Amino acid sequence: MEFDRQRRVILQALGCSVGSAMLAGIARGTEGAQPREIALGEQTLYVLSDGNLSLPISRLFESEAQSTEAMQLFKQSGLSTEVFLPPLNITLLKSDNRLVLFDVGSGGQFMDTAGMLPGAFDTVGIDPIDVTDVVFTHAHPDHCWGLLDDFDDLLCPDATYHMHGVEYDHWLSEDTLNNADEGSLGMVAGARNRLPLIEEQLNRFNWGDEILPGIEAIDSKGHTPGHSAFAIHSAGESVMVLGDALIHPVLSFQRPQWPWATDHHPDAAIATRKRLLDRLSADRMKMIGYHLPASGYGTVEQKNGEYRYVAV
Repeated sequence: MEFDRQRRVILQALGCSVGSAMLAGIARGTEGAQPREIALGEQTLYVLSDGNLSLPISRLFESEAQSTEAMQLFKQSGLSTEVFLPPLNITLLKSDNRLVLFDVGSGGQFMDTAGMLPGAFDTVGIDPIDVTDVVFTHAHPDHCWGLLDDFDDLLCPDATYHMHGVEYDHWLSEDTLNNADEGSLGMVAGARNRLPLIEEQLNRFNWGDEILPGIEAIDSKGHTPGHSAFAIHSAGESVMVLGDALIHPVLSFQRPQWPWATDHHPDAAIATRKRLLDRLSADRMKMIGYHLPASGYGTVEQKNGEYRYVAV
């Protein structure tokens, strides 16, 4: 849309980034991790930062025994035992004729430490208006609330949007709304307010589909009912975009059998973690984890029956 592009150019000329919090009076940070550029065959991947979340460690565990063991693992790994500060790593795939964005971040209404994706676009000199496709792993707030910019317009107005049909239907279901507890009601309402805005531009896919040339949709249900990972293939090389299938650099790898309080279907999520860890380690495939450190870019190593995240 030419009007949207002109508006952004004017704002940038005035010294404001496209995603400037000043435009909406939102008091949040404006600097995340520096973008990372990764060559993938004949294409380029960028990992853009949307900032980070801040979650009490106690919210992650289902039992006191898990909590005690986790604290020991954290101390051994040099991690905080008080708060979990997961980064928000958003993947952008650039080819000759497509710009494919995997998830859209948090926007300005979730956490003050998040919502920095528009500024990250500025840093790499790419306008979100030019994004041709937006591919969703799932519709939790830190993955889909960034659909709208500070003017409540679509951040990527001309894109085709791709989401698993089960995921889309779950968030718009009356049963999901009626059964939401107090803690998740805002999450459901946020998805219901945003997802209908892309319905006319939506491609509903199934697991196993090649949703775009060289992009394979992978069953990773459990964290949400239609959660999807994606294997990107180019010139004999592959990278898997994990979303939240593997969320923590220690627990998701060393204790994949543990249930997480943030998973909609814990048993399915456990099965997904084990299956993906097996595939990633056996194939030696690189991956990008939405909440993993070092831009989430790394590999999985297996030794003596235990997995380990290795940043690249």
